[in-house]
Amino acid sequence: MVTFDEWGPEKIVDVYDPFTKMHGFLVIDNTALGPGKGGIRMTPTVSAGEVARLARAMTWKCSLADLPFGGAKSGIVADVKALSTEQKHAVIAAFARALKPVSPSLYVAAPDMNTGEEEMAVYADANGSLKSCTGKPSTMCVRPGVECGIPHEFGSTGFGVYHATLVAAAFVGLKPRGMSVAIEGFGNVGSFATKYLIESGAKIVAVSDSRGTIYNEKGLDVKKLADVKKKSGSEVNYTPGRKLSNEAIFELPVDVLIPSAIPDVINAKNVNNVRARIVIEAANIPMTVDTERILHERKILVVPDFVANAGGVISSYAEFIGKNPDDMFRLVEDKIRKNTKLVLDAAKRDKVMPRIAAQGLAEKRVREAMLSRDKNTTKSWKNHYQE
Repeated sequence: MVTFDEWGPEKIVDVYDPFTKMHGFLVIDNTALGPGKGGIRMTPTVSAGEVARLARAMTWKCSLADLPFGGAKSGIVADVKALSTEQKHAVIAAFARALKPVSPSLYVAAPDMNTGEEEMAVYADANGSLKSCTGKPSTMCVRPGVECGIPHEFGSTGFGVYHATLVAAAFVGLKPRGMSVAIEGFGNVGSFATKYLIESGAKIVAVSDSRGTIYNEKGLDVKKLADVKKKSGSEVNYTPGRKLSNEAIFELPVDVLIPSAIPDVINAKNVNNVRARIVIEAANIPMTVDTERILHERKILVVPDFVANAGGVISSYAEFIGKNPDDMFRLVEDKIRKNTKLVLDAAKRDKVMPRIAAQGLAEKRVREAMLSRDKNTTKSWKNHYQE
């Protein structure tokens, strides 16, 4: 189910390719600030409703990050585990060709769940424009050494989550050294956030994946953890530690909980069992607004997704304007720290939960852009009829 309101969505595109059996959705939520920006996810259950929620989050994320992008998101209904690399790339190429009428003019794609730099290379080739997506391989350039890709494998989102965590910790009087952290999902975002948090002195006590949670209150050896995952396919085979269900990670007594994988993992069933002092939403829509409100009433600080995980779209912007990776990391650090502090200070001042403060700031920028666009459109039409 897609809900329409004063912000959008402006366009919903449903595409199908009979040859590859590709079926996908694109939701362009709002383009007042610029072309819609958002990743392509490939899952068997992705729907237009899910994509629309994610597109709206991108509208606020780009606005709050003060980027000249609007919000969009896309999804392809596919079980990537059942596809060969060749089949997966054929599906991506079909999707890119289907979206040519709106990409890159109204939609700039990027990696998301089950897509990465290889898929972005395929997308750009099939679309015919290097501007049609970001997160491309670093070898993919407009000219050698100029305006090259900055793949998400560089870890920009996890790097941003790390900085959002430090700002939130300082806000509640926590120091990084010895701070206990549980991370749901040990993919690109979770693993890079873990790396930087470890370097700051934090203690990673639990991580989880689809097979379960590994928990050791004394801390996990993250290098060993990564090696175990690589060799066995899951972190739960790590020792020493207690093997728990994947849902158990949300109920552990930790300073910081970082959901970084799938939507709606904190919900009506477990929200009252969350024991973390801070929740950093590294994943997109890991809980509903009503669930956040319950945590806020329980005095648990929640940094919203479109604040905490904006490192990826900031990196996309850096690539879009031709910056190098060093420039990108500086831009991510500066914007994430600035915006997280801005939101938390506003929430404290106005006595509202952080999402309300963040959304107020984001909405103000989008509304001003929409009014300006409408004014200019009206002026253009008046000039046209007066000629």
